[in-house]
Amino acid sequence: MKIFFAYLLVLGLCLSGCSSPRAPSAVEVWARPNGKIKVLSTTTMIDNVVGEIGGERIDHIALVVGEIDPHSYELVKGDDEKLSLAQVVFYNGLGLEHGASLRYQLEHHAGSVGVGNVILEKDPHLILRQDGAIDPHIWMDISLWSRIIDPIVQALVTADPEGGEEYRKRAEDLREKMLQEHQRIYDELQQIPQQKRYLVTSHDAFNYFTRAYLAAPDETLGSQWKKRFDAPEGLAPEGQLSTSDIQAVINHLIQYHISIVFPESNVSRDSLKKVVHACAQKGLMVEISDGVLYGDAMGPVGSDADTYLKMIQHDANVLIEAWR
Repeated sequence: MKIFFAYLLVLGLCLSGCSSPRAPSAVEVWARPNGKIKVLSTTTMIDNVVGEIGGERIDHIALVVGEIDPHSYELVKGDDEKLSLAQVVFYNGLGLEHGASLRYQLEHHAGSVGVGNVILEKDPHLILRQDGAIDPHIWMDISLWSRIIDPIVQALVTADPEGGEEYRKRAEDLREKMLQEHQRIYDELQQIPQQKRYLVTSHDAFNYFTRAYLAAPDETLGSQWKKRFDAPEGLAPEGQLSTSDIQAVINHLIQYHISIVFPESNVSRDSLKKVVHACAQKGLMVEISDGVLYGDAMGPVGSDADTYLKMIQHDANVLIEAWR
C-alpha cells in the first residue's frame, strides 16, 4: 500500500511538472517594466486610436472591454493597479464615464486626458446635446473622432519627447486614413434613398452617426437631421422605459413609415421588443433587424468590427443590407 501511495505521489509530481505554465494575461504583459510608456484608455475605441499612434513605443490596454456598458462602469478588482501603473490615461469625457469610482480616479490621475472634453473646449458647436445633457458618443462620426488625435499626440509627446517625430508621423497617416473612411462610408449611405434613411436603435448612441452619414446635405445646416433618428432609451441605457417613451417611438415609426428597428450589441433588446409588441397591437408591423449594431463597444477579436474603423463600417453595412 505504501508503495502504491508513493507511486501516486511521484506520478502527481511528474504530471504537475509536465503541465504547461499558464500564459500571462494581456494586463500582466502590459504591466511588465520594459521602458515603454504605459497607456490606459477607458474604451476600446480610444485604445484603438492610441495604439495606431503609439506603435511600438507604447504598451496600451483598454479598461472597459467586451460588452460592458461604459456609461455606468465602476472599478473592479485590479483596476486600481492599472490606473496607478498607467503614465497616461485617456478617457472619453463629456459625461460618458459617470460611474462614481471611475470618475473620481480619472479626475485625480496626474496623466489623464479627456479627449472629448478637449473637443468641447475647442469646438463646442460640434458637440450634441439631448434634453440638456451632452451626448458623449462622438466616436460614431469618424471625422469628429479624428479630432482626438491631436490631444493624444500631445500627451504621448509630453510623456516621451524622443518619440515625438514618430508619433506625429503615425498620427498624420491615421488622420488621412480616418477621413478617407469617413467619406467612403458617407458616400455609401447617401446612395440609399432618403425615404429609407430613418434609424431607430435601442438607445441614443447614433445621433452623431445620423448627422454625419444619414442626413441629407441641407439637413445638416440646422437640426432637421434629428428626424432621422430615434430610440426608446436615452443617452445611457440604464433607466426605466415609460409608456410615453414607447408611444413617442411608435409615433416616430408611423410618421416616417419605418418598418425595421436595430438592436445594439451591448444593450438589452427588451425596449425594442416592447416597441414592436405595442406596434403590433396597433396593426403596425415592425421587425427587429437580425443585424446587430455596435455603439458603445467594438466587436470581439476576429469579428468584422474588432477595430474602430471596421466597427463603423460594420454598422453601415448592416443598415445598407436592411434598407436595400
